[in-house]
Amino acid sequence: MVRGLAPRGHPPTLRFPFTHDHLSVISGITPSGRLLLRVQDHAFRSPDVVRFLQHLLRHLPGKLLVIWDGAPIHRSHAIKTFLTQGAAKRLRLEQLPGYAPDLNPDEGIWAYLKYVELRNVCCTDLKDLQQHLRLATARLRHKRDVIRGLVSHAGYTV
Repeated sequence: MVRGLAPRGHPPTLRFPFTHDHLSVISGITPSGRLLLRVQDHAFRSPDVVRFLQHLLRHLPGKLLVIWDGAPIHRSHAIKTFLTQGAAKRLRLEQLPGYAPDLNPDEGIWAYLKYVELRNVCCTDLKDLQQHLRLATARLRHKRDVIRGLVSHAGYTV
């Protein structure tokens, strides 16, 4: 609770110039508690998702199962082409049922970042937000038990 300066009976008004600037983040977690993340200053499109899948293939050995939601960029022609060009040998993609955030452990990651690591953070600009997000994810990467717990909470055995 914070006191603000305003006439009695009138809530204080905060004026802030809003912009359309934003950060877009795509992430993946492993059952062992590893967090892989990509941040950019524009919305993700299919080629960006392909680059993230390539990132996963470079950094995680063996065959990979990617469980993700039904977003249109996940079903695009670029993804299908990427799979037919050889990625399907190591990569299997499974879609979650329609609107099932409780089955998506990544939703738990974002909730944890927002409500624990970034709680009470007030950023001055997009660069400041990116810095706070980088530090928050660095802290979370050291908490593998939390990440594994979020995977278990979504109903997956670890």
